[in-house]
Amino acid sequence: MAATDPEFPCSLVITVPLPTHRLASSALRALQVDAELSPLVQRSFTLVSPNQGRTHASSGLLERRLLNGDAAARITNGDNPSEENTILRTEYKATTNRMLRVSVNGFLESMGVVLGVMEELDVDVLAEEQRLVQG
Repeated sequence: MAATDPEFPCSLVITVPLPTHRLASSALRALQVDAELSPLVQRSFTLVSPNQGRTHASSGLLERRLLNGDAAARITNGDNPSEENTILRTEYKATTNRMLRVSVNGFLESMGVVLGVMEELDVDVLAEEQRLVQG
């Protein structure tokens, strides 16, 4: 397990599985434009494949995993824009639990908007819903 960063002892990893790499990449780009407003919080985004993300995500739903003050093992995909990278992994580090909570609340609100737009307007999401309904 990685050592705790003494400047940012509070951390959280959020993984969001999406149906396609294109949607995951679009969500990353949409969320990345908003910089963290506080220097007391650091945030990083990566796209990972379900195989890589299995150590961090155990279900097809949004999973939040508190890290009890320890930084998560870094999973990066480098310059590999693999079509398998369909999980948006967001890592937060903050100086206090309060700052972490405030930042993550803002992120979840923004993520909800992004997912809502995808659900309403994206053909991939609509096709996936129809495939699941038809079984």
